[in-house]
Amino acid sequence: MTPRTLALAGAFLATLAAPALAHVSFETAEAAAGSTYKGVLRVGHGCDGAATTALRVRIPDGVVNVKPMPKPGWTLETVVGSYAEPAVLHGETVTEGVREVVWSGGALPDEWFDEFVIRAVLPEGETGRPLYFPVVQECGAASVEWTEIPAEGQDAHDLEEPAPVVTLTGAAHTH
Repeated sequence: MTPRTLALAGAFLATLAAPALAHVSFETAEAAAGSTYKGVLRVGHGCDGAATTALRVRIPDGVVNVKPMPKPGWTLETVVGSYAEPAVLHGETVTEGVREVVWSGGALPDEWFDEFVIRAVLPEGETGRPLYFPVVQECGAASVEWTEIPAEGQDAHDLEEPAPVVTLTGAAHTH
């Protein structure tokens, strides 16, 4: 490889790694309104050097039929509660479902990264609508609250601890 090719490859890899190391974020940050979404939350570091021992994800209003993926070595718990508005799933009206997902009891060292996965049905909505999934990352006695949501007109990059976000795109096509 030429020095220029190596420099370009290094710059490309740095851009891929930067978001995962900066904060908890979704691997895929856009999804079709009304679609079933596989949300892969990337955790790129612990809390000031301490290992991650739990991850708590709050589910935003309108997101229904949430199913988390178990992780070997971690305890999985879901908190069920009422939806802000009833939803129709498979022809039936549902009024409650998973409102929070908690993985705990594991140990993700600060120098490693991992992914935590949920599957959910996203709400119908206008293109460009952001859905924020506040996350609390626990590291023993320490924690980081990735719960900040930008005010209207504020750039999310200006926030110190932004909540992971999925932006709705055009509605999913069904057959």
